[in-house]
Amino acid sequence: MLELDFTILQWILLAVCAILVGMSKVGVPGVSMLVVPALAIIFGGKASTGILLPMLMMADIFGVSYYHRHAEWKYLWKLLPWAFVGIGIALWVGEVVNDNWFKNIIAILVFLCIGLMLWKDRKKNQNLFPDSWWFAASMGVLGGFATMIGNVAGPIFAIYLLAMHLPKNSFIGTGAWFFLIVNFFKFPLHIFIWKTISWQTLTLDIMLLPAIAIGAFLGIRLVKQISDGLYRTAVIVVTAISAFLLLI
Repeated sequence: MLELDFTILQWILLAVCAILVGMSKVGVPGVSMLVVPALAIIFGGKASTGILLPMLMMADIFGVSYYHRHAEWKYLWKLLPWAFVGIGIALWVGEVVNDNWFKNIIAILVFLCIGLMLWKDRKKNQNLFPDSWWFAASMGVLGGFATMIGNVAGPIFAIYLLAMHLPKNSFIGTGAWFFLIVNFFKFPLHIFIWKTISWQTLTLDIMLLPAIAIGAFLGIRLVKQISDGLYRTAVIVVTAISAFLLLI
């Protein structure tokens, strides 16, 4: 890794991962979750988080630049303090607990959240608990924990915003700002505490920036063609698939 000595197949896989990251940050649902197992194959579980984080940060800038006006800040203020708590917990336990064990638990919790959200939709009752402070707190802590352990908070954050029934652009804009903030907060933690980011890994990430930009461009065009109803269905389906991939 330090010598950037990859096979042609590995370079292709890295480029595809970068394109998917760029697409995910402008609203193509869940595709960045597919990147997590792919990078883990090349770099290993924990090391791959340090490779992926700067890629996500660069893609976050594209997402915020395009959708910043659509953010629903009242939901961000409810989540962010609890997300920082979750990051702190993950930072504390990340050195002693197996990464795969954490990913399995996160995947199971995501499946439970999907079932809970679908049950709420069936009841058609807007006064159910997702509007309560403890729902935002639990999703925030779990999302912060998941994003620090393996950059896999996307499905958890999607569950919360879907429960709030945000329209497509508000969903994307709110998510763009949330992940921009938490990912830049995580950056020094990866450098100085976990030591998963170095000049060599940053060089690789910068080399992949054109592929991230291509993914963002393709993603913006694709999202424009998707209706709100279809988008919500796609988020649920891809989130479930992504959670299943975490179990593999």
